[in-house]
Amino acid sequence: MPKHEPNKNKKFTGNKKNQNKQNSQPKKVMPKFVTYKQGMTVGDFADQINKPASDVIKKLMFLKIMATKNQSIDRENAELLAMEYNLDLQDEVVTDLTRFEEIIETDKEEDLVSRPPVVTIMGHVDHGKTTLLDTIRHSRVVSTEAGGITQHIGAYQVEKNGKKITFIDTPGHAAFTEMRARGARITDIVILVVAADDGVMPQTREAIDHAKASQCEIIVAVNKMDVPGANPDRVKQQLADLGLLSEEWGGDIPFVEVSALKNQGIDNLLETIQVVAELKELKANPNRQATGSVIEARLDKGRGPVATILVDNGTLRVQDYFAVGATYGKVRAMTNDLGDQIKEAEPGQAVEIIGLNDVPLAGDPFRVFEDEKTVRDIADERQNRAFDKQHNSKEVMSLEDFFNQASDDTKKMNLIIKADVQGSIEAFRGSIGKIDVEGADIDIVGTGVGAVTDGDILLAEASSAIIIGFGVGVPASVRELAKEKGVEIRTYRIIYEALDDIEAAMKGMLDPVFEEQVIGEAEVRETYSVSKVGTIAGCMVTSGVVRRNSMIKIVRNGKIIFEGKLGSLKRFKDDVKEVRQGFECGITIENYNDIKEGDIIEVSTMKEV
Repeated sequence: MPKHEPNKNKKFTGNKKNQNKQNSQPKKVMPKFVTYKQGMTVGDFADQINKPASDVIKKLMFLKIMATKNQSIDRENAELLAMEYNLDLQDEVVTDLTRFEEIIETDKEEDLVSRPPVVTIMGHVDHGKTTLLDTIRHSRVVSTEAGGITQHIGAYQVEKNGKKITFIDTPGHAAFTEMRARGARITDIVILVVAADDGVMPQTREAIDHAKASQCEIIVAVNKMDVPGANPDRVKQQLADLGLLSEEWGGDIPFVEVSALKNQGIDNLLETIQVVAELKELKANPNRQATGSVIEARLDKGRGPVATILVDNGTLRVQDYFAVGATYGKVRAMTNDLGDQIKEAEPGQAVEIIGLNDVPLAGDPFRVFEDEKTVRDIADERQNRAFDKQHNSKEVMSLEDFFNQASDDTKKMNLIIKADVQGSIEAFRGSIGKIDVEGADIDIVGTGVGAVTDGDILLAEASSAIIIGFGVGVPASVRELAKEKGVEIRTYRIIYEALDDIEAAMKGMLDPVFEEQVIGEAEVRETYSVSKVGTIAGCMVTSGVVRRNSMIKIVRNGKIIFEGKLGSLKRFKDDVKEVRQGFECGITIENYNDIKEGDIIEVSTMKEV
């Protein structure tokens, strides 16, 4: 019928148009792999591989799995689907931002630039630390600048030969160690100040212990060279005895002679720092979000919480959102060590910032994030975690349970030695070297003359050490701090008592070795078969003793035919714990009934060697 023909043509033409339209659309390419996410649906899988959901559902049906587009698929089924499409399945990598200090991000070599070294000055209380700091600090101040340094923020930079050096002014060794105990790796180089007239003093030894424990490069500044009686060679000899050998004497520790008061040798010291820094090849990527650590923090009446931040990597800018320890904030203002308001801080630079919600702790990690919600959530989670950790029972580390701390093949015990006289320390150090326990080592991380101090507790906490004292007191406040930090203090009057305890602890640190020891034998004279019990062997104990629940071997014609465990042991009708040589007994063997007359039952126990 002709009147219907135009309709047919129209319909045909329309289909052709649709075909052309479909052909004009670019064909989506299949990826090489698919990423599996927790809670992934069939639709999500289809979107990832650029296929319609119906196609994926068909594949699942072939695999005898019935599913709809919005139904989630487990990892096993996702792996089967990936195999059907010849794709690799990868798991989604989820980063826990609340542990941001543990996130390791590698920068491309071309993005890295040199950063200033970070230097800390340590030494005995009156050996010129403060004078040296002030001399270096004022060496960079322009003489026309009235009043010199306008603001002290706990850190400052000097410039030498066009390159910067950052100095950290820590309040003391204890603060330095407390930062390290929190995992802060702030310092690159430690300058050990020793007075040329005094030589090595108790706090010098303490400073050496802290510097070594921090694994930083050490430069020795022999100060007070202008004082009559200055003897730098004596200082070199004393420090060589403590393991710091001068470069002049064939070691690897640079010694620089200075006079902080007379401003002598300061340039040489700064140049030495730069040479050591160049060898360390300190680099950072300024084109990324900033990370760093808190040097010091306080509550200011007018400005609220204020923190001095050392930028380790990236560039810190005003208006950045950041998380620091269990606190967070937004950089509202930034001040450098000259008191100037600045907009950004580069790697290796220390700045004072305001805009925190609370006061963080010295050594707390710092990181910039995209938005306020992220930093607030991170801070809340870290605060909850810190609260839980604080209120959970903390087991105090002791000599008895120290072996639980070690996980490698050679186990190590760290000690801090305090004594009333230096001679006791040397005697103990010599004696302890003679203790030889295979698989266990002793490392003396610190020594000192006098009472146990708060600093010793903090060093012990940072290095997981036990404090051993000889003839020294432990103040009540120090005991309280030790209890709080979980540090064990042991005091002795006699060195040999301490050595015995330490040797016993070292043996306890080793995993016990067990050896099989035969304790007795019994000869089977008769056998009885009893329902619900099995075979009972009537035996005569021919040597040693037979004990219930011991390990046994059944020997027949000189060959071991069964190894197992002794079940019940009876004398006449009574259950007994043991039967000695010359007595008869009835024995059953766990899970074994094929006992014959003439068999020898060898009884043994596992003994710790």
